[in-house]
Amino acid sequence: MEVPILKQGPYLIATIQSALTDADMIQLREALVHRVGTYRSLGVIIDVTALDVMDSFATGTLQDVASMVRLRGAETVIVGIQPDVAFAIVHMGLTLEGVATSLDLEEGLSYLSRGAKASVRR
Repeated sequence: MEVPILKQGPYLIATIQSALTDADMIQLREALVHRVGTYRSLGVIIDVTALDVMDSFATGTLQDVASMVRLRGAETVIVGIQPDVAFAIVHMGLTLEGVATSLDLEEGLSYLSRGAKASVRR
């Protein structure tokens, strides 16, 4: 199942609407990393609000996406992690270290916007 990726100004928004296979996660990773360069995006938001479970592969792939996107010059924010998913991630000993998270899409956009303004001031 292909994840829709929308362009919103200088940002890309990928909304995961249902559980994805490992192949789907890899496809999403490749599409996001490619489109950051194509659209010269400053940030990527991955919305996982609809997910009620995330396994170790999905968690690791999201961390990989954030690292790859950062190497391409953009920031990643994962939004909408449900309480049960957060509990499971911590309980399994997984981390999203170095990956920004926000409560929802609005806060994710605000986070990226603040980061973009800070980098303009430098």
